[in-house]
Amino acid sequence: MRYAIYFAPDPVSALADLAASWIGRDAQTGRPVPRPALDALGADELAGLTGPARRYGFHATLKAPFSLAEGVSEQDLVKAIEAFCAERPSFHLDGLRAGTIDGFLALLPVGDVRELNGFAGEVVTAFDGLRAELSERDIERRNPEQLSLSELRNLMRWGYPYVFDCFRFHMTLTSRLPDKDRERILAAACEHFAPVTGQPILIDALTLFVEPEPGAPFRIHSRTPLAPGQQRKTA
Repeated sequence: MRYAIYFAPDPVSALADLAASWIGRDAQTGRPVPRPALDALGADELAGLTGPARRYGFHATLKAPFSLAEGVSEQDLVKAIEAFCAERPSFHLDGLRAGTIDGFLALLPVGDVRELNGFAGEVVTAFDGLRAELSERDIERRNPEQLSLSELRNLMRWGYPYVFDCFRFHMTLTSRLPDKDRERILAAACEHFAPVTGQPILIDALTLFVEPEPGAPFRIHSRTPLAPGQQRKTA
């Protein structure tokens, strides 16, 4: 069994609904969700593009999937998350936009991300003592020969290459796209997520996901609210 600590939107929010429709699965219930009818992208093609996103559930990675260290229980992890969240205030992102990152389609943050990046780094360090060391198979799965020196060091020290200076907040929507199809699929994502892009997004909780067995779809275990932060005024 593996666990992951992610940012995921409130399961009853418009963003969560649109994302579940796009990837075809609700990580809260585990149930399939009908896909949208988009002019430039058919449901069958979309299903083929969203397989990995569907398995992992809609999220942004903060602490990548890990096994618990010997002597650490699920209850220990939950209590640690609760203690962490009680001391960290919620905060806003200026918004999200559909875009590409390393050939994948994702929702990406808009505006200043310094607070977000600092928060992500805190999550990485706060829970590292609870995870088991990576196995050789875990390391091989990350294709270490393709990583930069900094990414490789992060992998060996923190269990994931893309932390701290290598971190880029993103909420994955597809697998890697062929160059010839990228603009068309991006346009479809922009259309689908238009109701929520460009609006402030509240980072208000940590969501614990669980993979019950290797290769199984990740499910939401629990969502722990952050402490109340300063609310953004609206016109």
